[in-house]
Amino acid sequence: MGSKRGSLFTASRGRSRRERLATLGLTVAGLLAVAITLTIIALFIEGSVPFLRTVPLRDFLWGTRWAPLHEPASYGILPLVGATVVTTGIALAVAVPLGLLSAVFLSAYAPGPVRRVLKPALELLAGIPTVVYGFFALRFVTPLLQRFVPALGFWNGLSAGLVMGVMIVPYMASLSEDVLYAVPRSLWEGAYALGATRFETVIRVVIPAALSGIGAAFILAMTRAVGETMIVALAAGRTPTWPPDPRQPVLTLTTAIVNIATGDHEATAFIWSAVFAIGLLLFLTTLVLNTVSYLVIQRFRERYA
Repeated sequence: MGSKRGSLFTASRGRSRRERLATLGLTVAGLLAVAITLTIIALFIEGSVPFLRTVPLRDFLWGTRWAPLHEPASYGILPLVGATVVTTGIALAVAVPLGLLSAVFLSAYAPGPVRRVLKPALELLAGIPTVVYGFFALRFVTPLLQRFVPALGFWNGLSAGLVMGVMIVPYMASLSEDVLYAVPRSLWEGAYALGATRFETVIRVVIPAALSGIGAAFILAMTRAVGETMIVALAAGRTPTWPPDPRQPVLTLTTAIVNIATGDHEATAFIWSAVFAIGLLLFLTTLVLNTVSYLVIQRFRERYA
């Protein structure tokens, strides 16, 4: 009897030690992630200080000419922001309806075997390298659009935005489908009991109930579009213009960083400081969007917990 109690006590101590080690490991991992994030922010701020001390913030944020390598140099970021907004808007115009319709089909209409095949196939699109999407936009989508869109340049924001939207569809569809699937079954059954059709149930009950989660998926898709680099670098061109015309070459925030980092002219320390300022703006934008999305998802989960 005593030996059994001793073995149980030893096993309990072993489990307790493992739990403490697991808790310690998770705590260290969480603190490390926070420390890395804060370090990145600190490095961006430190790198941006020389630029922000020299160039007035108003000229940086509201200037309409971006020419850091020209003489005289100009650092107005508005053409870059405008190009990013245009390409992101085009991408969301493609990704949101296609992703939401795909999510509705997978959650409400697709039979089990079809859903098990289609969802992994849809998510497979997210695994395709973005450089492949960019080459596809440049060599296939642009020549196709030139048949229908007048004055469409070889490099343009339209084809880049459209292909970027196709790339984002899996993110929007997968996140929205998970949200729709999380809506309590009682809401579906209650609507059916009142005589609603499946379509009416989805439109009038399920989607309104999942609207906050769908909004979070929209924000995450927007974040993915804002941070995209290779597609816009290959297909959208590298010409800063204001106001931006999606039919012509445009320069987004991410492409501006690539343009300086891989350009033929050696950048000065001050120009690199301008790149840090762009990176800081991008980082803060995506951080805010991700935080808002996380808070919205948390509210949705609490609502149906």
